[in-house]
Amino acid sequence: MADVDTPQIRTDIPHSARIWNYWMGGKDHYDIDKIAGDAGLAVDPDISTMAVQSRQFLIRAVRFLARERGIRQFLDIGTGLPTMQNTHEVAQGVTPDARVVYVDNDPLVLTHARALLTSTTPEGVTTYIDADFHEPEKIVADARNVLNFNEPIAVMFMGVLGHAKTYEDLLRIVGTVLAAVPSGSYLIMWDGTDDSQAYVTLCENYTGTGGTPYIPRTQAQIQAVFDGLEFVEPGFTSITQWRPEDAQVGEVQPISAYGGVARKP
Repeated sequence: MADVDTPQIRTDIPHSARIWNYWMGGKDHYDIDKIAGDAGLAVDPDISTMAVQSRQFLIRAVRFLARERGIRQFLDIGTGLPTMQNTHEVAQGVTPDARVVYVDNDPLVLTHARALLTSTTPEGVTTYIDADFHEPEKIVADARNVLNFNEPIAVMFMGVLGHAKTYEDLLRIVGTVLAAVPSGSYLIMWDGTDDSQAYVTLCENYTGTGGTPYIPRTQAQIQAVFDGLEFVEPGFTSITQWRPEDAQVGEVQPISAYGGVARKP
């Protein structure tokens, strides 16, 4: 008999984390996710570029905060399926004693987290919280068991806030978590924007499959999430243009995915 406390993994409805994994070239998805992913590529061929470049942005941002700003605590909310160079691997590669807490509520994500999201160093701590980001108070309460909220924390929302039911809810979620972390903490955040009609259509079509709706928002709305914070240079920008590696300069064009890294005063 199945454990009644274990959420069932739906293989008949596509899921954004699994589709994202497919677009990134991963293997942790089902046939229904591949079908939805291929349909998305037909509408917006650039979506696979967004998927790959979003991970490159994560790597650069986490490495920068660990190396240049001395951040040793990361709260990655809506982590999605583990892929290459996850947050803890990047952070602990720079700072072996880094503590990383992942947050997600998808059963498949949590199954993989238990197996793969383990510390890469003896000094580091890597763990996960089973929680919906619509309940930021629960996330903060659980994260306090691992992270020191008297020391700076990097809060991460990487391409997930389109799942917020309303824009007001989006602001509430981010605001609640940021209110709990101390001065000197950082927000790393990006999301797809509605200036690409192909991306907007892709999201509309995904909602039509029965998946949890994803709502593209304007650049101004995404930038407003950083209100009251101090941007790290180059500020709010397309993620491909945020401190690109020297080899990438001039090679990667801006895409309809915007965000940045900012410090809480």
